[in-house]
Amino acid sequence: MRKELLAFLSVVLLISGCGGNTENPGAETAADPQKQYRWRMVTTWPKNFPGMGMAPERIADRVREMSNGRLDITVYGAGEVVPALETFEAVSSGTVQMGHGAAYYWRGSVPAAQFFTAVPFGLSAQEMNGWLLHGGGMALWEELYARYNLVPMVGGNTGVQMAGWFNKEINSLADLKGIKMRIPGLGGEVFEAAGGTAVNIPAGEIFTSLQTGVIDAAEWVGPFNDLVLGFHQVAKYYYYPGWQEPGPNLEMIVNQRAYDSLPKDLQIILRTAAEAINNDVLSEYTARNNRALSELVDVHQVQVRRLPDDVLAALKAISDERVQALVGDDPLARKIYESYESYRQGVMNYSELSERAFLNARANLEGYEP
Repeated sequence: MRKELLAFLSVVLLISGCGGNTENPGAETAADPQKQYRWRMVTTWPKNFPGMGMAPERIADRVREMSNGRLDITVYGAGEVVPALETFEAVSSGTVQMGHGAAYYWRGSVPAAQFFTAVPFGLSAQEMNGWLLHGGGMALWEELYARYNLVPMVGGNTGVQMAGWFNKEINSLADLKGIKMRIPGLGGEVFEAAGGTAVNIPAGEIFTSLQTGVIDAAEWVGPFNDLVLGFHQVAKYYYYPGWQEPGPNLEMIVNQRAYDSLPKDLQIILRTAAEAINNDVLSEYTARNNRALSELVDVHQVQVRRLPDDVLAALKAISDERVQALVGDDPLARKIYESYESYRQGVMNYSELSERAFLNARANLEGYEP
């Protein structure tokens, strides 16, 4: 009997010692509160790219610190594990546990995902955060991504972007015809409907494509990132406002099975870190865009131009049509759109009385002219 008991205990100890680290998102059968988890996160950005590219690094650092090393995430830039625009599929399939990018990059396979990055003439950064975190948007995002074995989380926001870099002046809608422009998402669809050709390429290919004439124009983010990439060396005119991306939300996506394998406290740590960096990214862009724009204008003599009102009006009309086409017959897409639009109408009323009214008053009182 004693021998049988010892044999049984040996088997139990052997089984309990077979834990260890995992690289397989689906390998866990039960959450272990003492286990160390080693994960990989792929991104759509070049490694350590300022702003957006550092967001996943900061998320990983924050998670590592808050979990005391129990969740250790290694971040890979675009192309190091998978190409930039294959991030969604890599996380969905479980090739890696996490990804960082922007939802509108997946519009080919998940059209409604674009509501969770940017809609032309849609929500500003503050308004987008409000819809997602307190207006019902996050629950709809989770419902949509559950179809693809993913858990979405906010991952940053650059604030309103610039309309882009051009080598010709835009004085009318006709001037957009025939232009090949790097512009993703719904903005790209609107641009094509206006007579241009939209091209979706990652950050690392934009400069060379402009330089060699593969594309004629490009929008990326704003002065902070655009200065780093050197677009002022290959394009003459810098247009605003960023009608196509008024408050583009970035995303952190987690494989559902990997997420379910974590103890509850690590799940909360992941979400807390993502929301903290979401705020940090917006704060960084707000601070750094100012200085970068001054350098572009004062040092590099970039010509900053405003898009004419009639061009903006035409783009808005096209945008409204494209959003309706995007919704189509998908009940979930319709539900997302109705939530987004209801929130947008309500928050726009208040924004006019608060943000817009204050900014206009401040500019008028100080005699500011753009």
